[in-house]
Amino acid sequence: MDTLVTAKTRYATKAYDAEKKIPKQQFEKLLEVLRFSPSSVNIQPWHFIVAETDAAKQRIAAGLTGNYIYNAAKVLNSSHTIIFCTRTDISTEYLEQLLQQDELSGRFKDETAKQGQRDTRQGYVEFYRNELKNLPAWMENQTYLALGQLLFAAGLEGIDATPMEGFDRNTINQEFGLAEKGLKASVIVSLGYRSETDFNAKLPKSRLADEVIFTRL
Repeated sequence: MDTLVTAKTRYATKAYDAEKKIPKQQFEKLLEVLRFSPSSVNIQPWHFIVAETDAAKQRIAAGLTGNYIYNAAKVLNSSHTIIFCTRTDISTEYLEQLLQQDELSGRFKDETAKQGQRDTRQGYVEFYRNELKNLPAWMENQTYLALGQLLFAAGLEGIDATPMEGFDRNTINQEFGLAEKGLKASVIVSLGYRSETDFNAKLPKSRLADEVIFTRL
């Protein structure tokens, strides 16, 4: 699908057809898109919990009660749902893991280049940790880059998607033991195919005029 057409026609789906499933090969393609998402200094501070079974989706729905009950059906009727998780800290061990993968991928021509990457990445982490004191926010920003990548890729593939911040984070974190893994839930995305009952499918998109959101220099 054309990129501009995708941008103009994709939307946050409000109701899914539970009988329609994303073909396995196509879904794996979306996961690969996620794996190759961009991040600052390639920090990749994310982890994705993929719910493919009804039982797994029920576990996510446990965090969609009370004020968030309106989102439960989007998860339960989806083909797949993904919890986007963000690391709660960046350890020295994780930085070395990234550096080793860089080396395995052939990104360094010599030890000087490798040390340069080590220093640069460590410098960013320390800057956000110690000077700006918002390392968690910086890491979560990278997770949201991955979110945008997935939403657009899904649109290009003709797959509907719904990003959701309306969920009980404590419940989700506890249900999947995220704190023990050094993670926290940031956003949930349901994927699948819209139901004929989805009212939002027929509504026009609304965006501010160009002169409001662009400054051309």
